[in-house]
Amino acid sequence: MSGDLLLVIEDEELLREELARHFRRDGWDVLVAASVAGAVEVLESAGPAPLVVISDLALPDGNGLDLLEERRARGDVAEWVLLTGYGTVPDSVRALRLGAHDFLQKPVSLERLELVVNGAARGARAQRTLRERSDSGQRRYPPEAFLGQSVLAAETRDLLARLSRLRITTLLIEGETGTGKGLAARILHHSGLRAEGPLVEVNCAALPGELLESELFGHETGAFTGANARHRGLFEQAAGGTLFLDEIGETAPATQAKLLKAVEDRRIRRVGGEKEIEVDVQILAASNRDLRVRVDEGTFREDLYHRLSVLTVELPPLRARMEDLNELVWAAVAEFNAATPTKVKVIPDGVWRKLRAYAWPGNVRELRNVIERSVLLATGPVLSDRWLSLPSESEPLRREAARDPTAMVISLDGRTTLDGIEASILSEALERMDGNVSAAARLLGITRQTLRYRIEKHGLAERGRDEEAGADLDDDSGPA
Repeated sequence: MSGDLLLVIEDEELLREELARHFRRDGWDVLVAASVAGAVEVLESAGPAPLVVISDLALPDGNGLDLLEERRARGDVAEWVLLTGYGTVPDSVRALRLGAHDFLQKPVSLERLELVVNGAARGARAQRTLRERSDSGQRRYPPEAFLGQSVLAAETRDLLARLSRLRITTLLIEGETGTGKGLAARILHHSGLRAEGPLVEVNCAALPGELLESELFGHETGAFTGANARHRGLFEQAAGGTLFLDEIGETAPATQAKLLKAVEDRRIRRVGGEKEIEVDVQILAASNRDLRVRVDEGTFREDLYHRLSVLTVELPPLRARMEDLNELVWAAVAEFNAATPTKVKVIPDGVWRKLRAYAWPGNVRELRNVIERSVLLATGPVLSDRWLSLPSESEPLRREAARDPTAMVISLDGRTTLDGIEASILSEALERMDGNVSAAARLLGITRQTLRYRIEKHGLAERGRDEEAGADLDDDSGPA
């Protein structure tokens, strides 16, 4: 308890000094005030804020309840214990409405007061920890945490900022894997009206149906084998804050039915329980699969989908906002530089070309993983392409194109010239048609003479034969 501050506001000098001596012996740092004005001076000083306040109700220049109301309006989270010699029922009701920890009638024994104050201290510490976490979250997850200068990034940021100012009951976040659905949920919580409450996250795909149901709604003792004690579910744990249901599309039909009831009624029932429990919680749900398609397939409840999607945020894939690549890469470099003594300061043009030529099917998450690996394995200030290890996307496409004689794949890496592209197209067409120039010309939609000219131009004569004309490519015919 060393370092915890207790403020005693009491105009009776003997009682004030007795309380101060008792709680100092109990390990508290104690400040005293004899009036409202003196208490305000202590509370607004530059020193640490009191954890607990013991205040008389009737003071020479005011009322302890009025002072409590004023401090609550200023966001003070200290716990207050009010003492009075002539308290009334309206006073006690007002004290509880203002969030006072207790309202005690004088005289009160020091032993009882000590128990009350210790209980108030536990509550104040919990509130202080929650406030610190909330402040930290607000600093770390403002809408600006969704990086990018593209139009899509700016629109997403603006939407998150607008939604964070609303009192949301349910919201659906959609987007491919790795687009930042978890980040969006944290922004909406920590920048929103429930920032002082808890944020509880669960990946619905990571738990089997029965276990997920128990985690969400809790269970009573003996509800199933191994349920040796009552368990408060995630809905209860998130009370006053936000419950983030990631990958909600993977939940079982039975769990979906219970989720719908919880979302609509704001009431849950623990597994094995007999009574319903009210829950005040904001629900954010996310899915990397199109839930409308899953509804059509019959694997996701249509009524639950419509209830969740009253408000929707759709996050764009990275390939649709490649102009944001520069900012995202440097932000990741700065983050991972903190974990290594070798600080990356230079990214060569060749690395940038490879990063921009890749389609990033894993989106921002994949990009961060690539940059993390490259930074941690760097041996100097220059980011090497050695550790990028970007998988090639051309081979699957080429296999697909091989099944369709009208399809071709051209790799564009920023270094290919127009002549090079044309030569690649001609070479691919000739290879696809086993060197038959006439067949390749039909495939490309040009005349045989034009194709023969282009073949000569790019030095591909050895790749073609002209079976239909009955002549080789070394004759002197010119272009058509």
